[in-house]
This record gives sequence, structure tokens and C-alpha cells, in this order.
Amino acid sequence: MQGTPAWAAAEAAARDSYGRLLAYLAYRWRDIAAAEDALADAFAAALKTWPRDGVPSSPGAWLMTAAKRNLLHAARHQRLAEDPAVTVLLGEQPVPAADVSAIPDERLKLMFVCAHPAIAPDVRTALMLQTVLGLEARQIAAAFLLKPAALAQRLVRAKAKIRDAGLRFEAPEAAELPQRVDAVLEAIYAAYGLGWDGVSESGARDLAGEALYLAQLAHGLLPGGTPGGAEAAGLFALLLFCESRQGARSGPAGEFVPLHEQDTARWDRRMIQAANQMLWRAAALKSPGRFQLEAAIQSAHCQRAITGAVPWEGIALLYGQLAALAPTIGALVGQAVATGEAHSPAAGLALLGRITDTATAGYQPYWVARAYLLARQGEAAEARGCYLRALGLTELPALRAYLLRQADQLANDGGR
Repeated sequence: MQGTPAWAAAEAAARDSYGRLLAYLAYRWRDIAAAEDALADAFAAALKTWPRDGVPSSPGAWLMTAAKRNLLHAARHQRLAEDPAVTVLLGEQPVPAADVSAIPDERLKLMFVCAHPAIAPDVRTALMLQTVLGLEARQIAAAFLLKPAALAQRLVRAKAKIRDAGLRFEAPEAAELPQRVDAVLEAIYAAYGLGWDGVSESGARDLAGEALYLAQLAHGLLPGGTPGGAEAAGLFALLLFCESRQGARSGPAGEFVPLHEQDTARWDRRMIQAANQMLWRAAALKSPGRFQLEAAIQSAHCQRAITGAVPWEGIALLYGQLAALAPTIGALVGQAVATGEAHSPAAGLALLGRITDTATAGYQPYWVARAYLLARQGEAAEARGCYLRALGLTELPALRAYLLRQADQLANDGGR
């Protein structure tokens, strides 16, 4: 079956339309689990039907029709066919075969539902990534250094909570925004990071693009002055800074190129300018937050395109503020590297040594940072060991090749 036109069409539909279809069905049916099951059955039916009858002109619309029929059959089985919600959603008229883009994009609304205060904080981001963007539990778990089985159980409980508690499927009112905005922005940022790192495999760039689009929607929903408006602008600016360097992350043969080695001529200057303007507008609102600080750090890195040098002292100060406000393992590792560059490798290694999070054992950037600082301090053997440990924590071929080159270089240097 794999490799056939029908399979390829189903795979493309899943990549391009799954999140939008699921959000639309779940938002109207008010049952995420039921919508997931109906859509999964629709894909299964497609893989049986399309090889025989041919791929429809609008695969997304076909899947929508099939999923709605599955929901209708389930509702009839449960004697709920007379429910107005059922008849409104599942009329017998087929979805027009025009195009699935006509289906309203309900993803941001569904993200706000998933960010309801009744949902446990430690599962909100994962719930949004799975439900709204269609990622598998194993992909999400790997990114958050969790066991897939444990995360899957949390997700099942969260969906049951939404269904059983009858949580409102609507965008929150202004007074409710402060309770939900942070979780939504965090999920969008996580989605971009997963796409950026290639966690979503063949759909990596699609996921990053979807996250950028959702960040733009969130920025439009939360204009300056509204709760979360400054942070929404900060997140959008942050993602634009990252996108501006997309073309420089790989060399001619697809090899990984780290930030400090990238050719700044390949950076998108217009995108950097747009990101800087957005960051300035966010700063003018005088409501500082995590994403504005992260965007400011990326803005500082972009100064190398103008001055030819990285302002490490300023970046270290920004990371210090970020670590005080949101002491994530990523912020702490970033602070250590910036401090090592601004002052001395020993100072950076000292900060790495203060990180007590047990997640460092499986956090690949931690071992890369440690290797880099050790190498700068002249401790080649230990640095090489850290690079090899980092190598075992990623499956990305280009990154693995880069880490192996760094380790081999240290072995060669140490033998001289």
C-alpha cells in the first residue's frame, strides 16, 4: 500500500488538512476523542476506497464527509440523532467538493479550549500539539523528555475531562484571557520548535509554517493593550527572527550549519526588519515577558549581519533576565553558553554545573553546550565525550554528522 498514489494522497491530506479537519469537527461536536476516532476511521476508509475508485479531486472534503458520517452513525447508535447539535453538524447534504480551504479554521479556538483552567497545566501544551496539530504522542513525549505511555495517559484523561465537564468550546472572554493565553502561546512555540528540529519528520517544515501562521492569528486576536497582547507580538517576532535564518541552516550538501557559522548574507533582512519592528511595538506596551526576551536575544544575534560581531555581553544579560523569569532548561543552558562567550568558558561551565534539572541527562543541547565550553577550555577528551553523548540523543542525520565531525576533530587535535 505504501508508495501508491492513494497512500501518497492520504499522507498529503493528513499533513495539509488533519489539524484543520479535527479542530472543525471537535469544535462543533464538542468531543475531541470522538472527532479523532471519526477522522481516523475516515482515513482508514480512504486507504480502502481510493485505490479502487481513484483519489477524489478534493481529498480533504472527502475525509470531512466521511468523518461527519462516522459521527452521525455513532450518534444514532447512542440514540442522540434528535439532538440539535447532531442535526446541525451532520445533515445528509454532502460537503461541497470544492475545496477543504472553505472549512473555517477553528484551530486557535480549539487551542483556547485545551487551555481551559480545568485542564492540568502539565498536559495543556501536549494536548494542543496532538489535537490541533496532529502530532503523535511519541513525538511530543520525545520533545518534552517524557515517556510516551505516561504522556498518552495524561492526554486521554484530559480529553475525557473536556467531554465530561462540558467545557465551553469558544474563545475566552477578555477576563478569561490571562488564564489561557500563556498556555496557547507556549503550545505555538513548542510546535514551531518541533518543526524547526525536524521532530515531525517529513512534515517538519509544514509544522513550523503552521506554527508561524497560528502565531500570526494569535497576534491578530490579541492586539496591543489586551491581556497577552505584548507576548503574542513577542512570540510572532521571535518566530520571524528564526524564520529569517532558515535558508542558512544548511550547506550546499544539506549539512548542518550552526548559528555562529552561518553566512549572514543568506539571512532574510526584510524579515529581520519586520521582526524588530514588531518587537519594538511589543516593548512599548511595557508588559515584559518570556517571548519578548527570547525575541530580543534573537534580535541581538542578528546584529552580526550588520556589525560582524555577536554582542555576547548583552545576550548574557538578556539570558539572565529570561532565566529569572522563566528558568527552563533551555534558558539556563543558553545563559551558560552566552556567559562562557562573554566572560570565560569556566564561567559558563560553572552555570551549567548549577543546573539541577534531572532532564539534562536526555537534553541534547546541554551536552553540546558542555562540549563546546570544554573544548574552548582545552579539555579535548572530556569535550569529545560530551559530543558523543549528544550524538546519541538525536536522530537527525545532518546534526549527527556535524556532532561526529566535532568529536573527530577533537580526537585529531588531542593526538597531536
